Amino acid sequence: MSRWLLAAGILSLVTTGVHLFAGGPDVHVPLLDNSPSPLLQTYVSMLWHATSAVLLINSLALMFAAVDDRYRVPLAAAVILQYLAYAALFMGYGLAYLGSLWTTPQWLVFVVTVGLAAIGARSGGRPVSNLSA
Repeated sequence: MSRWLLAAGILSLVTTGVHLFAGGPDVHVPLLDNSPSPLLQTYVSMLWHATSAVLLINSLALMFAAVDDRYRVPLAAAVILQYLAYAALFMGYGLAYLGSLWTTPQWLVFVVTVGLAAIGARSGGRPVSNLSA
């Protein structure tokens, strides 16, 4: 088992919880309250919950990769790429529109998760070809 990938998966799961339970009242609900039409409210909710689903699926993928060497690298790589994109978006929009990285600090948790996952993907477990030996 890769403890690094397990740690990345747990951090990702915590991030999912923060997104749902802290971000909901702070971001999702105000967006709904300020959306001018039912159509935009629907899109806001769909995008919010799609993000929730992606975060949860990525958390599960990292935890699965932690315990199954066969899928360690491809699962970790897929999550790493997604979380690098998330980090870049938070950093880019934070700097471009708000003038600071710290107004949208979510990038930091994605970078830390990527670091843990990258270490986990490169280390641990025996190669698949040696499992039957």
